[in-house]
Amino acid sequence: MATEIVIGSLRPKPVVPPIDHSYQIVSPGDIITTDTGFMRGHGTYVEHDVIKSSVAGVVERVNRLICVRPLRTRYNGDVGDVVVGRIKEIGQKRWKVDTFSRLDSILMLSSVNLPGGVLRRRSAEDELMMREYFAEGDLISAEVQSLFGDGSLSLHTRSLKYGKLTRGCMVAVPPALVKRRKTHFHN
Repeated sequence: MATEIVIGSLRPKPVVPPIDHSYQIVSPGDIITTDTGFMRGHGTYVEHDVIKSSVAGVVERVNRLICVRPLRTRYNGDVGDVVVGRIKEIGQKRWKVDTFSRLDSILMLSSVNLPGGVLRRRSAEDELMMREYFAEGDLISAEVQSLFGDGSLSLHTRSLKYGKLTRGCMVAVPPALVKRRKTHFHN
């Protein structure tokens, strides 16, 4: 019975498929294109008829529009997005929630289901009991209800899917890595 020993450097190299270079990563000041047929979008500027990048990111081309999607950015909310945030402050009939967006998000007392699922007007008693619903430091799941003029988000937890998160592990990821989908809930 013969045993064959092959030295590691003499082994045949595995064939590696070519890498798809359909995306282009640029840093500020890099030339994206010299073609004057393109329109500039977010993250770009024109200097001497050349489109250059103003941020570090990935170049996105849509027809004749060129944009640069930044690699590191704050969260820009849209109506219907599901967010996880931490209660920062309790104010008059509202909670301030940190959702890693440019400004703090707002969760109004009227946008929260009361314990027991009772639908009624919010009273002064409810305002005094706000710390019992959500306290500073609590993690919550909520949906973006609307956007204010200054860019801050209005949240709501008017469904059984949303509310205080009690068990589990919080993992923070950059917003650029999250793809927008119709639903982000999994069973």
